[in-house]
Amino acid sequence: MKLSRSAKTILGVITGLILLFIYLPLLLVVVNSFNADRTFGWPPRSFTLEWWGRAVASEGVRDALATSVQVAVISTIISLILGTLLALALQRYSFFGRDVINLLVILPIALPGIVTGIALNNLFTTVLGVPLSLWTVIVAHATFCMVTVFNNAIARLRRVNGSLEEASADLGAGVFTTFVLVTLPQLRSALLAGGLLAFALSFDEIIVTTFTIGAGQQTLPVWILSNLFRPNQAPVVNVVAVILIVVSIVPIWLAQRLSSDSVAGTGAPGIGRGKIKKAKVPSAP
Repeated sequence: MKLSRSAKTILGVITGLILLFIYLPLLLVVVNSFNADRTFGWPPRSFTLEWWGRAVASEGVRDALATSVQVAVISTIISLILGTLLALALQRYSFFGRDVINLLVILPIALPGIVTGIALNNLFTTVLGVPLSLWTVIVAHATFCMVTVFNNAIARLRRVNGSLEEASADLGAGVFTTFVLVTLPQLRSALLAGGLLAFALSFDEIIVTTFTIGAGQQTLPVWILSNLFRPNQAPVVNVVAVILIVVSIVPIWLAQRLSSDSVAGTGAPGIGRGKIKKAKVPSAP
């Protein structure tokens, strides 16, 4: 479909306005992190690195950052394992209730965060009697981060020819060997993209975290929320917000690049590298 020059111009202007509306507030946060005016007067009269120095020297910021990274890494690992296994089960096997399980796996990411947070808080504190801690946050994050891994893995499995796995089995390879040498190489980029998205999703999550984190513990988003309305901390909050923006954008950008791989790039040339050898069949007497 060809568009006229006027139609292209109108669409370009609309797109530019939408992008400006979305990203201008983020740009203001970045600029204010260098604004020498504590009250963020606009336009900035001068710039400073003082707030960045304070953020680096703040023990609270460092602890919150370390906690966020710890939670995101562990929840991503759990999500990779569970998401991959679920994708293999639902794509490679037919069984009663498969469609229902597929819906239940995807549902956590579609539910409002506050509903998920309240439900998990009740589960941990009322039903299980488990004290809230970093581990409850990790479990909570894994419930919805797993969906990104699952979606990426099952989409790749639908594009991959299962004959390679059948050939591996015919040559005598077991289930584990087939997965490691045949299936996993074909899923590698999809799992990496899903893992990066899961990390970014966990790192900046705040609603579910608020309901499942223990007393005295803070992730970076929770630290921002706690200090947002404290005048003395406002400049430092802008710096921490910029850090959060960067840490969130980089994994998403990498995941987007990995997800753009063509179908030809998923063929995993040299699968097995000769490690899957034909099983010896005893000759007939």
